Amino acid sequence: MTTPATTGEFSAAPGREPRHERSAVIDLDAIRHNVRRLAAAASPAKVMAVVKADAYGHGAVPVARAALEAGAAWLGVAHISEALSLRAAGIDAPLLAWLHTTESNFGAAVAAGIDIGCSGWELDHIVASAREQERPARIHLKVDTGLGRNGAAPEAWDRLLGQAVEYQDQGLLRVVGIFSHLAVADEPERPETDQQLAVFREVLALAEDAGIDLEVRHLANTPATLSRPDTHFDLVRVGLGIYGLSPFDGTTSAELGLRPAMSLRTLVSQCKAVPDGQGVSYGLRYHTDGPSTLALIPVGYADGVPRVATGGPVRLAGRTYPVVGRIAMDQMVIDLGGAPDAGAGLLGAEAELFGDGSDGGPTADDWARAAGTINYEVVTRISPRVPRRFINEAGPSAAGPEATS
Repeated sequence: MTTPATTGEFSAAPGREPRHERSAVIDLDAIRHNVRRLAAAASPAKVMAVVKADAYGHGAVPVARAALEAGAAWLGVAHISEALSLRAAGIDAPLLAWLHTTESNFGAAVAAGIDIGCSGWELDHIVASAREQERPARIHLKVDTGLGRNGAAPEAWDRLLGQAVEYQDQGLLRVVGIFSHLAVADEPERPETDQQLAVFREVLALAEDAGIDLEVRHLANTPATLSRPDTHFDLVRVGLGIYGLSPFDGTTSAELGLRPAMSLRTLVSQCKAVPDGQGVSYGLRYHTDGPSTLALIPVGYADGVPRVATGGPVRLAGRTYPVVGRIAMDQMVIDLGGAPDAGAGLLGAEAELFGDGSDGGPTADDWARAAGTINYEVVTRISPRVPRRFINEAGPSAAGPEATS
């Protein structure tokens, strides 16, 4: 149990739930629901839950456990260090890490039974670690089918296959999978996904001709899982979708059958009456257009709220207000209007920046629009200064819908 000093929690009146100065509330039942939804869309392919970047800011270990409970067969991360943290937490599910540098700890990955993505240059490093550990490495060969990031170029594929087969014959590794990543699956009308799929099928055929017996072939991300069943193969890698966010412009989470899992909340730290023409925040870019009441919301860009997102929505007492003036490091301001009692009773009231939108409240998508970015960035950038609070940690079947941690 974390202490009040580390969580921003403070004592409530007797008989009342503890209050939190600020928190990112993560509904693990929403995670489970989303994994089941995506697993149904992917079937008979299995699901890899991508929990890189601290599970897109949601908390890697609790999210990984919830995803596995809901039927995910694999976990995926970018860095070996992320995978080692999951292993240290006692999670022993199949686990792939795919983004490395020359300083990555391949030896620790081999020792921990972590599958390693390999674009080519890593192969000798992985084999050296396998020799040192006296344990064969498990690798997934990655091909660049058109995204232009990591992965072997198609022209280098024959050579990489040959090297991998030679090391496999020596008992130093096992080629578990072949994978790639799609560039524009979130824009289903574009032809590049078909082109990438064709290249992927070609490299799979070459691997089959080389005698590689694959466990998994994986290409699809969340948007392809939902819109392109021909990309599913044996395994789909779903990231954004398990957090309940939509990858498609113009399509909501609800329309996809997904539930946003994170709500960002804080408490109003001040309400004050101000005169006509009162400037607000750095640069004084906003002035009240009459006598008004300003409410101070104590989160800012140090908490991960984009500084450029002036106009982002804040839900307070059943109404949604836009942020006015510049967002500062620790705080932002909303204008409650000129009614004489506009701020009455609102000091200490809960303010929600985004949630699941089920009550018409603001969402991560709303903040993404205000910041000129994408919903992925909104949730992943919420900083460690904002404590994560997990609800439904044990699942409703075990502890009821109000279980919290």
